[in-house]
Amino acid sequence: MNEPKQQLRVPLVDITAQQEEIREELEPQLLDILTRAAFIGGKEVELFEQQYAEFLGARHCIGSGNGTDALEMALSAAGVGPGQEVIVPANTFIATVEAVLRIGARPVLADVDQEHLLLDPESVRKSVTSRTAAIIPVHLFGQVAPVERLVPIAEEFGAVIIEDAAQAQGATRFNRAAGTLGHLAATSFYPGKNLGAAGDAGAVTTDDDAAARHVRLLGAHGSEHKYQHEIMGRNSRLDTIQAAVLSCKLRRLAGWNELRREAATNYHHLLADIDQLKLPWSSPGNSDVWHLFVVRLANRDVIADRLEQAGISTAVHYPVPIHRTNAWKRLGLPCASFPVAELAARQILSIPIYPHITPEQQRRVATALKDALAGGSK
Repeated sequence: MNEPKQQLRVPLVDITAQQEEIREELEPQLLDILTRAAFIGGKEVELFEQQYAEFLGARHCIGSGNGTDALEMALSAAGVGPGQEVIVPANTFIATVEAVLRIGARPVLADVDQEHLLLDPESVRKSVTSRTAAIIPVHLFGQVAPVERLVPIAEEFGAVIIEDAAQAQGATRFNRAAGTLGHLAATSFYPGKNLGAAGDAGAVTTDDDAAARHVRLLGAHGSEHKYQHEIMGRNSRLDTIQAAVLSCKLRRLAGWNELRREAATNYHHLLADIDQLKLPWSSPGNSDVWHLFVVRLANRDVIADRLEQAGISTAVHYPVPIHRTNAWKRLGLPCASFPVAELAARQILSIPIYPHITPEQQRRVATALKDALAGGSK
């Protein structure tokens, strides 16, 4: 008797499906770029920057080499520097803090809210001082942070809002796009993002003409014209091949985000009856893009191991709050307690979600999760 065919693993994210969808359109463009040897700047970069700005409803988009550089340059363009403080959430990727440190400022952590794990305005209020120059709300998991509640705090202390929008391309809050809610915003086009390049890439978006020009100068060695350097800058440009890839994907992003929303709705239906599971929900006013679908549960590591054995890929975003990392401890900065972020780090689990996930794959995830919570896998 033949053995039953083993089911394929359900990946956390499937980038290959995206690449296959754009292959026919993209390959001639890449061949043209290679033939022209046009690898830096040019029409592809200009076109993508224009398209992405229009997609968000921003006045300017300036490409960069990666998202961390974009955040650092946004901070610098806002005038943030040594001796000043920048408030960031304790539950974020370490790059948010790295960007603050790289401009010589001091990161100050604040806790996140219990429902959505986004920067908590009440915790920000307790953390702000006369030295606060910027507040960085992180639109984590594809959810938009309540920026409008942070703006009065920032204005009271003369600080600016700089969004970390790396996980929220296409998300909106009260019909305004993430990346247009603050003074400046930084995003990452790392391959696994909702809008992902074929390598590292990022961008800054803003409506401020002077800040946009400053960011562009910073990324090109402080030079607008060859060998004329107005300021000390760096080398952080969006390269031509990545711009071509991003333009192809941008034309599909709204549709892909809608597929993510449908998948999230399907998970809510499939997992609604599991008492041990806390599901993520959109905040009122949000149209989130579900970069990640993050559930919360006790015994997280045990359940993740059981899902792995059942062929379901998972991840933890993020297993260690910033202030508990060795990198933070070596800075010698005060280490306060951030109870919501700390509890979340023990409970959160990202399960598979991407535009091309099928209902059958989602049913497999749901079944495996129910089995794992029941004490085993079938």
